[in-house]
Amino acid sequence: MAIQGRIPVEFGHVFPHGVYATGPAEPLTNYETKRPEVDKDTGLPVWVVDVYDADPAAKHKASAIRVRVIARECPVLPEAVAGPFRPVEFTGLTVTPYVEVVGRNAQGEPITRVAYSYRATGVQAPSGTGRARPAGKDAA
Repeated sequence: MAIQGRIPVEFGHVFPHGVYATGPAEPLTNYETKRPEVDKDTGLPVWVVDVYDADPAAKHKASAIRVRVIARECPVLPEAVAGPFRPVEFTGLTVTPYVEVVGRNAQGEPITRVAYSYRATGVQAPSGTGRARPAGKDAA
């Protein structure tokens, strides 16, 4: 059977260099109804945390990521360490790949790319465990 739906992943495998929240967690608002979103599976509120991937090889636009957190109460993020940047780690992380239309070519055909939707069940200060070692680094 092929993988369907959300794929559970380890935080350190997805973000081996970590991420930094750039603001507080906020409720995700439905664009049409202007009401807070709730998760279809659990009925819990959906919160959004905007983060910046610390991977030095990532392109600037690809580094800005929005992670949805499914939790009863608004997640409290750790204190900022530099300006507005707060190092965070997500628990219960899942990823869902999807095809995003990013434009059209001269013939009017869609230009697409694979994009990813991230969801989590919690957010915390980095634990220092579970981080994947960046590729090419030898064990110390």
